[in-house]
Amino acid sequence: MSCRRFFSIPVLLVILVMGFVYYVTLFVFIDDWVGLQSSAGKLNALLFSLLASLCFFSLSICVLVDPGRVPASYAPDVEDSGWSNSNVTETRKCDKCFAYKPLRTHHCRVCRRCVLKMDHHCLWINNCVGYANYKAFFILVFYATVASIYSTVLLVCCAFKNGDSYAGNVPLKTFIVSCGIFMIGLSITLGTLLCWHIYLITHNMTTIEHYDSKRASWLARKSGQSYRHQFDVGFYKNLTSVLGPNMIKWLCPTFTRNPEDGISFSASRDS
Repeated sequence: MSCRRFFSIPVLLVILVMGFVYYVTLFVFIDDWVGLQSSAGKLNALLFSLLASLCFFSLSICVLVDPGRVPASYAPDVEDSGWSNSNVTETRKCDKCFAYKPLRTHHCRVCRRCVLKMDHHCLWINNCVGYANYKAFFILVFYATVASIYSTVLLVCCAFKNGDSYAGNVPLKTFIVSCGIFMIGLSITLGTLLCWHIYLITHNMTTIEHYDSKRASWLARKSGQSYRHQFDVGFYKNLTSVLGPNMIKWLCPTFTRNPEDGISFSASRDS
């Protein structure tokens, strides 16, 4: 773990946005709507505080946890049919690290090393998203989306209740409208990202593999064949490969150990 990753402008900006949304939601939207001292106010404040805490915890894991490092002793199994051809073996050598790469491993130019089951390098967490922190990244996006939508709903409730009082106060009205535009934009952005990663998880793909599969899919259609991603082993198994076998722990951002070790993966029978 490296706490120095927190000292990055994008990461600090994310934390600043979290703090701003948390503050205005509690002390403006909820307080102006039902009052923080009321039962409804306390309940909403508690629920939103829980969501905010889970967001920050998930962010911390994404930033601090190593996404997956290739073991120094790793070497391909020559008896594996996937490694039987010497030319294939050479293609699985990283031309930057000059070491063997397991399947689904890619070299990150920013981190300057290979990352197991690399999805992408994320500027906003100052870290790669890979085998060991992909679940935390997905859960972060999930909780952030829920919190943004929740805050937007509270803003709308607040605006409907106090619309007349805001009309006579131009600075406050401008602030509320600005917050509304910001929250709606944030909710749409995070919601789109969440849907994208739900699609990837249910197809057992990484972002890199999705773009690589476009050409493979085009070639398959051209030859009159159907294409299926080689690691797509079915909806439920695809989910558990990321979220873990225990459904109770699916929404917990901590990494869940799976039979797959980041080096070897189950493959579809049709691949």
